[in-house]
Amino acid sequence: MSLFKARDWWATVLGEGEEFDQGCLCVGDVDNSGSGHDKIVVGSYMGMLRVFSPHPAKPGEPSPAHSQLLEVQLRDPVIQVEVGKFVSCSDLLHLAVLHPRKLSVYSVSGTAGNVEHGVQYQLKRVYEHNLQRTACNMTYGTFGGVTDHHSLCIQSMDGMLMFFEQESYSFGRFLPGFLLPGPLCYCSRTDTFLTVSSARQVESYRYETLAVATDAETRQDAEQHSKTAGKRLTADWTLVLGEQALDLSVPYFSPSSIFVCGERNLYCLKDNGHIRFMKKLEYNPSCFLPYSSVSEGTTNTLVGNHNNMLLVYQDVTLKWAAQLSCSPVAVRLANFPDLKGVVVTLSNEGHLQCSYMGTDPSFFSTPKVDAREQDYSQIDTEMKSLQRVIRQATRTQAGRTHTHQTDEDLTVTATVSTNMDSTSAWLVWLVLRILFPVLSTLFKVLSRHVCVLTVCCVSKTIYIFLNTGVGSTTVVAFSAFLNGQYPPADLTGDVAVSYSSPTGIPRVAQCKFSLPLRLVCCPSAPSKNAKYKITVDTNKPPVNLSEVFPDFLEKSEDKEGNALAFHFLSGPRVTVLASKTSQRYRIQSESFEDIWLVAKELVQRFDRHFAKQGIKDFRNSFAGPIPLAEYFETVDHHFELRVSAEKYQDLLSERAVQFRAIQRRLLTRFKDKTPAPLQNLDTLMEGTYRQVIALADAAEENRACLNQAFVRLRSATHLLILLVSLWQGLNTEQNAILEATLLPLLQDTPQLGWEESVDAAVSHLLRTCLSRSPKDQALSLSTSQLSMPKDTVRLKKHITLLCDRLGKGGRLSLASEANVPTPVMMPGERGEECLCVSLSLCLCLSVSVCQSPLTRISVLMTNQLDHFPSVVLSLVSTPSNTAVD
Repeated sequence: MSLFKARDWWATVLGEGEEFDQGCLCVGDVDNSGSGHDKIVVGSYMGMLRVFSPHPAKPGEPSPAHSQLLEVQLRDPVIQVEVGKFVSCSDLLHLAVLHPRKLSVYSVSGTAGNVEHGVQYQLKRVYEHNLQRTACNMTYGTFGGVTDHHSLCIQSMDGMLMFFEQESYSFGRFLPGFLLPGPLCYCSRTDTFLTVSSARQVESYRYETLAVATDAETRQDAEQHSKTAGKRLTADWTLVLGEQALDLSVPYFSPSSIFVCGERNLYCLKDNGHIRFMKKLEYNPSCFLPYSSVSEGTTNTLVGNHNNMLLVYQDVTLKWAAQLSCSPVAVRLANFPDLKGVVVTLSNEGHLQCSYMGTDPSFFSTPKVDAREQDYSQIDTEMKSLQRVIRQATRTQAGRTHTHQTDEDLTVTATVSTNMDSTSAWLVWLVLRILFPVLSTLFKVLSRHVCVLTVCCVSKTIYIFLNTGVGSTTVVAFSAFLNGQYPPADLTGDVAVSYSSPTGIPRVAQCKFSLPLRLVCCPSAPSKNAKYKITVDTNKPPVNLSEVFPDFLEKSEDKEGNALAFHFLSGPRVTVLASKTSQRYRIQSESFEDIWLVAKELVQRFDRHFAKQGIKDFRNSFAGPIPLAEYFETVDHHFELRVSAEKYQDLLSERAVQFRAIQRRLLTRFKDKTPAPLQNLDTLMEGTYRQVIALADAAEENRACLNQAFVRLRSATHLLILLVSLWQGLNTEQNAILEATLLPLLQDTPQLGWEESVDAAVSHLLRTCLSRSPKDQALSLSTSQLSMPKDTVRLKKHITLLCDRLGKGGRLSLASEANVPTPVMMPGERGEECLCVSLSLCLCLSVSVCQSPLTRISVLMTNQLDHFPSVVLSLVSTPSNTAVD
């Protein structure tokens, strides 16, 4: 039993199965009795409206029946009730009831009875407004400084504020940047409306600003008008809260105070939006109410929470805490004939309670405990055993921490098959009608300890293994094939496995794998003429290409191994020519970006070939010049498609506005009682509709071309990075900086594109580590918002300047950028858009499946996955350094 609890003065339960919220309760002299005593008005979501005049009952007796003055069943749910002067020709108080699609104003009157039944109360509707939009909440006040009468403002679910001056509708305004409705309140001191937007900030709008803003029937019209003509609606001031608000309140007795109850904090603001004080709450509040304090300059606040507590704060100091019988969703203060300052609370289940703060004495006394002598020998034995357990646990944890880098709980290894999978290739052709080579891959996971393991089967239901034994191995297989009409930008991928250690620590094990070049191309006859040519130099004697590429000798006509051709499945051919006298190798093709995969494979195979022979000083190089003109052709093509995408978007918006305007005019003609000629509006509407469909198809086709262009741009950028690295002999760290600069994005978005991102990154390098004078290195990063440029002239100039300064001895370094975080590419974000990998089994430890974009599942292959042999994911339990914290 709590000593501090709310003392029940009067209570009742409203109906059965009804629901209530914070707007369903209000107090006031709604029947205009003139006594100054309040009545309680309660509405429910079931449409019940009740009016109470509480009278205390004797102890042990139920609440007297005459406490309820009125009970009426309304047809619509009641969202909010308010008492005010809502009738223009009367100074009496009336009751405003807000329904989802209607606002009704009633008068509550009592007729004295001549018999013992007493006073009979009636609810009479004075007027009502049918709403065109679904209402959320409302507020009232003397808008515009008008005295003696109250106007109403209703906020709709789509962000429109509808203003009513008693019986007439005034105007409606859409809130800018609206997403979800928030609490709404009116401040009469400044004649402003306060709300908390979905951006989690308090916004204040002046009534004068709302009145003169551009009128619109829909949100789209409001946004269109604000761009073309008329007054644009803007907030008088805003304050970022960082959390959603539960309610707002502007007490009349406290000068320049606005109270906001957030999810975790209680705020008190000044009328200009500055914070007076803030109180951090250690619980989840359910309702609040500021009221006047006896101390001058302070304000008391009642705060209810979901722990059935009612707390009283004086500014930020907790003064009282009382236990309630239920969690309140609304709280009010009322004056009744026998008691003033009664706390009225309402729960969401309909528990209506009138209480006051007090204490109940506790009559419980703690019984005496029999005195017993302590057995100190037993206590000493227990203490020693506990200390032994603590030392053992500490020693085990320290040992595990020391060997963490070398002894992992779980190891992931990847095995890529060198042979194509004919069975899976036949299934790909059966579904997609495209004959692609398919490669089997295995991933093996070895577990050193027992841990939770979940294996997901794509084509079947989910299998759950409660644990994996020590040393157990799990193998997962999948097949990979080309998905697209153009080569991918990369053939590498990552596998990440998340799991929990025996002590409950979450960890991630990771490994990388590379798919062979044979997956996306096949051998072909060499071609001696091509548009684009790249020459790679080596410091060792010429090598027979047949020894370096033994898997591409099927159609080679050159017996000496001086020429080799690669025919990509998407169409282009790439030829590699080896000089007979010098140490040079030429890579040529009709497409600049298609050289990338072959050039990368050539450099890597040369490194492996000479490493097997024990040659340690082998080096690849590129004599230059860097083919920037060819690279900029790819950049310009990508940028043109981005510009086209924006044009299509603008044209679609214009045609959509025109289509809606024609619809409205036609609807007006059809609703007219005296039919008027259509004046070819139907023909214009059909033509506009066809234009919208044609533009949408063109925009979709442009989007597909843009995706392909970005993949080709990534391939060309990879090739440029490789050539610059060979040209200047960049080390691994410098090469990573250059790659992060020129490839900051994995895909384009309408908000952020490749051009502006690369331009900002390159400009930063030119101002820091590649600057001409050391004093320029102190410049900080620009915080301006990136936007799509008008052209690529500035970008191409900066990339040219970057290559020029690297050629003159500049070196990429982050040493002068101590305060700038190094950009890191997350595992699995390689962006293999052109490869589709069908998982026969996809492994996930403990939580979820972790896979790179390379291992995305082809939806079309879902039902055939049982027939795929496999690329295998193997979960093995041997020590490895592939785990990632």
